[in-house]
Amino acid sequence: MPEPRYKRAVLKLSGEALKGEGGSGIDLTTLRFVANHVKQARDLGVEMGVVVGGGNIWRGAEAAKLGMDRTTADYAGMLATVINALALQDALEKIGVVTRTQTAIPIDAVAEPFIYRRAMRHLEVGRVLIFASGTGNPYMTTDTAAALRATEIGANVLLMAKNGVDGVYDSDPRKNPGAKKFAKLSYLEALNLRLQVMDSTALSMCMDNRVPIVVFDIQDPTGVQRALLGESVGTVIS
Repeated sequence: MPEPRYKRAVLKLSGEALKGEGGSGIDLTTLRFVANHVKQARDLGVEMGVVVGGGNIWRGAEAAKLGMDRTTADYAGMLATVINALALQDALEKIGVVTRTQTAIPIDAVAEPFIYRRAMRHLEVGRVLIFASGTGNPYMTTDTAAALRATEIGANVLLMAKNGVDGVYDSDPRKNPGAKKFAKLSYLEALNLRLQVMDSTALSMCMDNRVPIVVFDIQDPTGVQRALLGESVGTVIS
């Protein structure tokens, strides 16, 4: 087996990455496809954490715009990420990947609470660890949760999986066929150009803690594996 460049990684999955071609919810074929991505990483010997969003089920910010209390809407979004996490855990275990889910808000009947030392032990013995319910705080995105967990567990890289976009562009490539793709960016360039790779809080946290970010397309069947091997894939922010 080739030697991976990164020994420990966090994969950030948006909720949209799980809905396939449907308008919402979880597409089981897509879920199995994503689970195989994670299995490829484990087969390389990489210690893997996964942070999942909930946008395929619920979007707190959009609900708040329609008049719902923002804090309540955000907590509902955290519960949506738990649904996605449990579905992904099931898909992983069905293909032989031992997995644990930890949540930032207590839901003891279905998942462990996030406990740092327990999380580190899971990774050290080769379990995939799914982090659900964001940071446990309203007004914080799952991008920020991914940056926080990557920093906490000492991840060597944060893999930002996009749905149908293979890196960072100077404008939306789905709207502008002439959009320019960046192979590499510095953290400050990504912040100053306001490229909407991830929210600014998450990007600043990665910059402060020197966690490199690889932005790639989740639909690339070998994207995770190639990124972990250090091959040219997507856009690297460092």
